[in-house]
Amino acid sequence: MKDRASRQPSLGTAAPPYTYVVEDCLGLLQVLSDGTVLRFSPPPFPAGAAYDDGRVEWQDAVYDAGNNLGVRMYRPTTRSGAGAAAEHNKKKKLLPVLVYFPGGCFCFGSYSYPKNHALCLRFAAELPAVVCSFDHRLAPEHRLPAAFEDAMAALLWLPGQVLRSPWLAGRADPGRVFVSGTSSGACIAHQMAARFGTAGLRPLEIAGYILLMPYFLSEEATPSELSTPETALLSRERSDRYVRLAMPAGWNKDHPLVNPFGPYSRPSLALAAADVGRVLVVAAECDLVRDKNLEYAQRMKALGKDVHLALFPGQEHAFCANKPLSAPADEVIRLIKRFII
Repeated sequence: MKDRASRQPSLGTAAPPYTYVVEDCLGLLQVLSDGTVLRFSPPPFPAGAAYDDGRVEWQDAVYDAGNNLGVRMYRPTTRSGAGAAAEHNKKKKLLPVLVYFPGGCFCFGSYSYPKNHALCLRFAAELPAVVCSFDHRLAPEHRLPAAFEDAMAALLWLPGQVLRSPWLAGRADPGRVFVSGTSSGACIAHQMAARFGTAGLRPLEIAGYILLMPYFLSEEATPSELSTPETALLSRERSDRYVRLAMPAGWNKDHPLVNPFGPYSRPSLALAAADVGRVLVVAAECDLVRDKNLEYAQRMKALGKDVHLALFPGQEHAFCANKPLSAPADEVIRLIKRFII
C-alpha cells in the first residue's frame, strides 16, 4: 500500500483547487464552485412501463447543425389495425402536426428522455398526429433567451420538412399545426404565439397553441406558490434555483419571458393585435404555478383570445409528462384530441 503522504503535492507545487457542488437540480444537473457544469442521464423509465407497441414510427433529425440541436419526429404507422391512425389512412386524411417543446425549467429536458418519448408516442398514436419534439440549448451554459431563439429557428425549419420531406410530406397537414409544450416548453409556446400567431409560418397555418402547466412566475408570491410544499417536484426552493441558473444576468422572476403579464411586459402590444387561433391552457391544482396559469388564461381572454382552460384537481406540476401512462395523462390526451379536431 502506498503511503498516504506520497500523494501530497511536492513543495513548490500548487495543490489542485478544491471544488464543491453549489447547485444541484434533481441529480440531473450540478454546478460546481469553479463553474463546471455536470449533466447526468435521466432516471430510466420504470421496468414494464414502456409504451411502444408498433403503432408509431419515429426518426431523429438535426434542425440546427451549428448548435447540434435535434428534433424527434413521430408518425403513426400505416399498417392496418392501427386504430385511429388507420381510420385516417383509410380516408386518406392528412394528420395534424403537433410541435412539442419538452419541459425542464430551461435547465434540462430533451425529447430523448424516456418519459418525454413515451408521451410523444401517445400523442402520435392516440390523437393521432404527426409530432415534432424539439430540443433547445440549456441553461446555465446557455441562459435565456437562447431557448426561445432556438424555438424560433425550429419553427422556421418546419415548413420545408412538412412540405418537402419524404418522411412528412403527404402525411402532415400544413393547415393544422399546433404548437405545444409542458412547463418551460409551454412558456416557449406562448412566446411563439406572440411571435408567429397563426400566419407567421406561411405556407403553414398555425391553428392553435397548447400550454401544459406553463412555467410562468413573478416576484410577487402567489397563494399557490406559498402553499406548495418543499417536497413537491416544483418547490419554491427548486424554482428559485432554476431562475438563478436560467435568467439573463441581473434579471429575476419578472422577466417578460417568464412573466408575460408582469411589470416589464407589454402584452397588449404583442398580443392584442395578433391572431393566435385557439389556445388551450392546462393547469394543475397542486402546482406552484397554478395561479399564474389561471391569471394567464384570464388575461388572454381579456385580450379577446379564444382560450380554453382546464384545471386538473389533485395533480402536480407537469403531471402528464412525469407520468405519461397515468389516468390523468389519458384525460389530457383526450382533451387535446377534442381541441385539435
